[in-house]
Amino acid sequence: MKEIKCECGHVNPIGTVLCESCGKPIEGNQHIDGNDKKRLLNMRYDGTARRSQTFNKTFIDKVWAFFSSVKVGVWLIVLALIASILGTIFPQEQYIPINAPNRDPAVFYEAQYGIFGLIYYQLGFHNLYSSVWYMILIALIGVSLVICSLDRFLPLYKALKIQKPKKHKTFLSRQRLYSESENVTDEELKLVKERLAKMRYDITEENGNLLAEKGRFSRWGPYVNHIGLIIILIAAILRMTPIFYFEEYVWVREGETTVIPGTDGEYYIENIDFIFDVHDDEKFAEALEKEGMVPSNYQTDLIVYRADTPLPGAEPELKPILEDSVQMNKPLEFDKFTIYQSGYQLNEFSSMTFAIQEKDNEENDFGSFTIDLTNPESEYELDNGFRVVIDQYYPDYYLDENGVPASETNYPRNPAFVFLVYPPDENAPEISFVGIGRNVDATGENNYKLGIQDFDMRDVSGLSVKYDRSLPFFGIGAAIFMIGVIQGMYWQHRRIWINPNNGKVLLAAHTNKNWFGIKKEIEIAIKDTNITMVEDQQELDKSS
Repeated sequence: MKEIKCECGHVNPIGTVLCESCGKPIEGNQHIDGNDKKRLLNMRYDGTARRSQTFNKTFIDKVWAFFSSVKVGVWLIVLALIASILGTIFPQEQYIPINAPNRDPAVFYEAQYGIFGLIYYQLGFHNLYSSVWYMILIALIGVSLVICSLDRFLPLYKALKIQKPKKHKTFLSRQRLYSESENVTDEELKLVKERLAKMRYDITEENGNLLAEKGRFSRWGPYVNHIGLIIILIAAILRMTPIFYFEEYVWVREGETTVIPGTDGEYYIENIDFIFDVHDDEKFAEALEKEGMVPSNYQTDLIVYRADTPLPGAEPELKPILEDSVQMNKPLEFDKFTIYQSGYQLNEFSSMTFAIQEKDNEENDFGSFTIDLTNPESEYELDNGFRVVIDQYYPDYYLDENGVPASETNYPRNPAFVFLVYPPDENAPEISFVGIGRNVDATGENNYKLGIQDFDMRDVSGLSVKYDRSLPFFGIGAAIFMIGVIQGMYWQHRRIWINPNNGKVLLAAHTNKNWFGIKKEIEIAIKDTNITMVEDQQELDKSS
């Protein structure tokens, strides 16, 4: 049986609880016993059939029923919240400090956070928000929202669209607010109708039966919320794609021009000058004495270039398109990109000049050579025949826990070298270890030594380059969500039925919230008439 025919003649789909036409209970709302004990009608979705509770035979039916459950949706949200919380315990991979000793996640988390960091990494929480399983979880929440909404919205829309003023007596008598009246005149009914119209009720009449309704749009508030949430979830998924979101960190040294990440070589950036100011105001003297140097301004003066490549393989011609400054909390925008001042490194060595001297007499100078610390050559030949080979280079020298020389970062902040010095016409080198404040004769038998003669330093600016095309979607989703919240919170769907029945006038009312408000309006509408004030029958539900 696919359809159920009511005594009023209306044919209802299977699963319908209240007749779509007259409202008479079809199933699930019968009297408890024969002693006039009865329970109020279940008015959720006005008793129309929901697909999830009607069909349960095919695989699609079972999937639909599963995702239409509010409990399933809540549990999916709880799981996503728990996962999101776990993802904030330690920094995500993309936020590992740029100057960390080892930025390899497999090493960083265990070295920094011990066994908990290792477990965190092995479980994949280091890259949580872009992981496949997290995206699947977010997508499942979206699927649940869509199916929950469709499963409830369509029946409700259908029920409210075909409302009729004339309702079955059982439907009226089992509403929460109900009364029966006698000796009611047509003039009194007309007066009640006029008063309800003044209270902005939409009046529908059919053969003397009256339906007064207002605030129906408030019933769509939850579904508007769902639409907003779905848009936000879609934006969150799109944000994981490079088309909608990109962020890259780049170090640019003073005087250096480098390609801007993510622009496919179309844009370059030149660091003209990095400015670092500190607070020196006397009124902050006490705080400065306690805390030390407190920065007041980080600023990079820069030029943005557009690369013009006239021929394939040719060196690009850089044309300046923008010259400006980037400060903390004052980013620079161009094209679709935004540049943020995110970090800095003061007094980084850019070059060092070394002199070859006689070990026992530093006045005997046999020449010098200069090393570009960001791009050192492997060998340097002097005009007098000396040849120097860089055997080991430690840009940021330190001794590890085993006492072995290593580099903490790849940036020349504390450079140190192992040099092989070949005197003229000699095949056997002398080995020297040279760094800031260090000059070690590795064998103790060297005739020559290398001394730092001069050095140049420069500041380095850390810039974040990003674009985010998903923000408008987040904004639209949030706005729609708030509209749904306001729509559902500050308005109520109120319905009042007045039906003549065998010499009596039956008055019933229903609202989705604020029963006190609708009772006050009914009281105003029937004032000075023979219509009996409605009684609140909520206690009838105690028998269910």
